Amino acid sequence: MRKIRIGLMGLGQIGRQIYRLALQDERFEVVAISDIGRPEILHHLLNKAMGKAAEIRLEPNYLVGGEMKSRLIPADHPTEIPWDVFGADVVIDATGKFRSAEELQPHVDNGAGRVIISTLPLGEIDRVVLCGVNENAADATDRIISAGSGSTTATALALKVIAERFEINHATMTSVHAYTSDQSLQDYAGPDYRRSRSGAENIIPNVTPALDWVQRALPAVHGRLTAYALNVPVQVGSMLDVTASLAEPLEDIDVIRDLFVAAAQKMPHLIETTAEPVVSSDVKGSACSLLVDLKGTMQAGTRMAKLIAWHESLGHASRILDVAALYSGMPVATLKEAC
Repeated sequence: MRKIRIGLMGLGQIGRQIYRLALQDERFEVVAISDIGRPEILHHLLNKAMGKAAEIRLEPNYLVGGEMKSRLIPADHPTEIPWDVFGADVVIDATGKFRSAEELQPHVDNGAGRVIISTLPLGEIDRVVLCGVNENAADATDRIISAGSGSTTATALALKVIAERFEINHATMTSVHAYTSDQSLQDYAGPDYRRSRSGAENIIPNVTPALDWVQRALPAVHGRLTAYALNVPVQVGSMLDVTASLAEPLEDIDVIRDLFVAAAQKMPHLIETTAEPVVSSDVKGSACSLLVDLKGTMQAGTRMAKLIAWHESLGHASRILDVAALYSGMPVATLKEAC
């Protein structure tokens, strides 16, 4: 079986998780890594992230893990990387910096078959794929793709499971999200007032682009969803709080719980359930996108259900590779060929 050849741009937290997952999955091979960090430091951080799972070696211009040998490229812009030289089937841009079609097109121009970004886009791109929700919409003509975000996929999955049984009049989502590397540890003048405050010291109210993209991927809640985010001083583990107002009475909250238990059996790689009294750190190492907290799932009145669920960045890294595998079965086609 021919492996999917991945070019990886950015070896931050998500990039390291993608490398780790690819190393453990015989479907993938990371052939090149673009990052401006010092190679010895990138190597050190990668080994720390891998733990005892594997020993990554640093050779001149390469990171080597097992039989996977990845060329290191000291570049930080899509225009600088000759992906065709490495035969990259897909480039995963895990920098979070380049989010528009215009910024990402140079990856394609330089030889990448497709580009998958690790976050939500700015503006229109070919496709946003949320695994378990709208992957059937993927098309061979797609070249610039987003795998969504951890909270976007989690929200869409949660609402999809409920919407398959109940009509949702309205739903509201709050993403209680671990702070990320784009937040400063100390107060620092940033793009807006709240984002200028220390991510390590504060609960920071924030807007979330998940609102728009969940509604696009899940027509059942279009125009019926509100969303909000809270960035909290936790390093690993995010919580999703969803409240859904239903069109018909809910006899018992066990109906909702049973929906998610059944969904977890149907999609075990995406959804899990737990009856344990979990907290945020308990989700560390979970590769699913939605860990449903059955104790935190409750009924409010006769037509309202409240759901608590968990996820962490490893789950999102797993979904990015799922999207790469999805498109690997679709040879790149032009619009003319598709017609």
